[in-house]
Amino acid sequence: MDETYDVIVLGTGLKECILSGLLSVDGLKVLHMDRNDYYGGESTSLNLVQLWKHFKGNDKPPEQLGTSREYNVDMVPKFMMANGSLVRILIHTNVTKYLNFKAVDGSFVYKKKKIYKVPATDAEALKSPLMGLFEKRRARKFFIYVQDYEENDPKSHEKLDLNKVTVRKLTSKYGLEDDTVDFIGHALALHNDDSYLDQPALSFVKRMKLYAESLARFRGGSPYIYPLYGLGELPQAFARLSAVYGGTYMLNKPECKVEFDGDGKAIGVTSEGETAKCHKVVCDPSYLPNKVKKVGKVARAVCIMSHPIPDTNDSHSVQVILPQKQLGRKSDMYLFCCSYAHNVAPKGKYIAFVSAEAETDNPEQELKPGVDLLGSVDQIFYDTYDRYVPTNDHGADNCFISASYDSTTHFETTVIDVMEMYTKITGKALDLSVDLSAASAAEEEQ
Repeated sequence: MDETYDVIVLGTGLKECILSGLLSVDGLKVLHMDRNDYYGGESTSLNLVQLWKHFKGNDKPPEQLGTSREYNVDMVPKFMMANGSLVRILIHTNVTKYLNFKAVDGSFVYKKKKIYKVPATDAEALKSPLMGLFEKRRARKFFIYVQDYEENDPKSHEKLDLNKVTVRKLTSKYGLEDDTVDFIGHALALHNDDSYLDQPALSFVKRMKLYAESLARFRGGSPYIYPLYGLGELPQAFARLSAVYGGTYMLNKPECKVEFDGDGKAIGVTSEGETAKCHKVVCDPSYLPNKVKKVGKVARAVCIMSHPIPDTNDSHSVQVILPQKQLGRKSDMYLFCCSYAHNVAPKGKYIAFVSAEAETDNPEQELKPGVDLLGSVDQIFYDTYDRYVPTNDHGADNCFISASYDSTTHFETTVIDVMEMYTKITGKALDLSVDLSAASAAEEEQ
């Protein structure tokens, strides 16, 4: 291999595939390799036999669970915000033509041991059993302020500089109770712990607006969408995109050892005795373990069920957020449920995940508040995985390493990492001003 690539990408996890697609579209020469013989890395999608192998070490799932190939169980399940950055990236790169999306039925929040639909507009706030009568009126006023807020229109700011005013100050100005702020901050603005309360409120308000705009997009019960057949479709769609732009993909490449020059800069990757030269390396933490550090771990339960999650209006697909304060935790817990309606399981079967940043070494005990909400399960698996972040100086070694996937069941944090990496690799910001209607044709052909 005498040619030199602009970028070699190692691992076909979702973040790596998105970057590989974006860089190929930019005209860079990309070689993409993976030590596994399947796409997706940590974020792969498993059929029933693979799932059994992964958790039980054998490939004999019980027959009553149905046909193995009808299962597409995502190992890092995350819903997409309909107007969010990931959908914008899919449109920007035209990957939407390889995928079909379907709206997610429900978005719920946990309060005092019960599940409630998340209100996202002033009209919904007035109907929500989450709040008493007077609080509903205050919340409605706050929602109207947020809906009318435009960063470039000072008249809409009500004399508040949201670059300076904290979330705590803003919400107390509207007289909102702590429990109301709790569900807004965690289930609408999708903050995964309470540190946002003392930060400037601009990001919080923008996140609320994104939720409301995404919700309005499909007039469904949630702001989220999800691909038919699950997220396993995404890495492959980006692989096809990369190939269209001249990128090269190689699976099943053992070792994939990054080579460095005397100054410690990455200059290539060796696999099976052959070295491909490059200017930059992009990879997940498992390919450069000496340039990352462990920052936590995710605990999760994977469940197969024969019914929807109780109290979610029989939703076939749903996210439930359990705010940290409701559980006495340091960060939120998440419930994700998808079913045969998104072609991820045989007819009548539902896949549910309970996930959280692990605060103990006992996932079964720790995830119990979430698992208890599921009702009866046909099968449940528990596991934990470590979370890593890069520690290297990419300017010094030309290595760009993604962070491990967190416990959230939506894509917002994942996409921030991708966009920051894109800027580090290319030196420019990703332009995501796209026509969002481009993604809706496929979504509505249900």
